[in-house]
Amino acid sequence: LKEDILYELIFYKGSVIDLIPPTFMELEITESDPAVRGDTASGRVLKPATLETGAKVQVPIFINQDETIKVDTRTCEYVSRI
Repeated sequence: LKEDILYELIFYKGSVIDLIPPTFMELEITESDPAVRGDTASGRVLKPATLETGAKVQVPIFINQDETIKVDTRTCEYVSRI
């Protein structure tokens, strides 16, 4: 979860049974390996990254730590760099 974001809550008999995040969120990358020369030659175009929420996502090799990206929360996939 991230502060200052509106989430949809689903209630059943007075209790929250589901929390639905926005479809897209802007999140900062807190950990990612740097791209290594030759990555694209070997066919590697994505690398793992950890987001500020702790979620892990595959990002293009040109994305670096401390950058903000747009993520599709339904699939947990990279959409674009912000």
